[in-house]
Amino acid sequence: MSLNIINRGDIMSNLHIIAVRITERNSTAIEVQKVLTNYGCYIRIRLGLHDQDECDCSPVGILILQLCSTIEISENLRNDLNDIDGVKAHLVDLSD
Repeated sequence: MSLNIINRGDIMSNLHIIAVRITERNSTAIEVQKVLTNYGCYIRIRLGLHDQDECDCSPVGILILQLCSTIEISENLRNDLNDIDGVKAHLVDLSD
């Protein structure tokens, strides 16, 4: 994949959010991380959430990604995440 750098003036006009639910974090974390690394230049904010008590972490996690990219790149990222078993990703386009 070749990375297309977006003009800084286009950041807010190409605003996309991807919400990701990971049901088996232990078995999918490495593959999810590889996908996120491939799109790292387009991820502006990454927030990871999971339940945790004193001894154990939940196998279910949620990621929120704010992207600065074209809609095509954002859709490709969503699709690549959805290709991983146990991962469900939804794209929200907040562009102007």
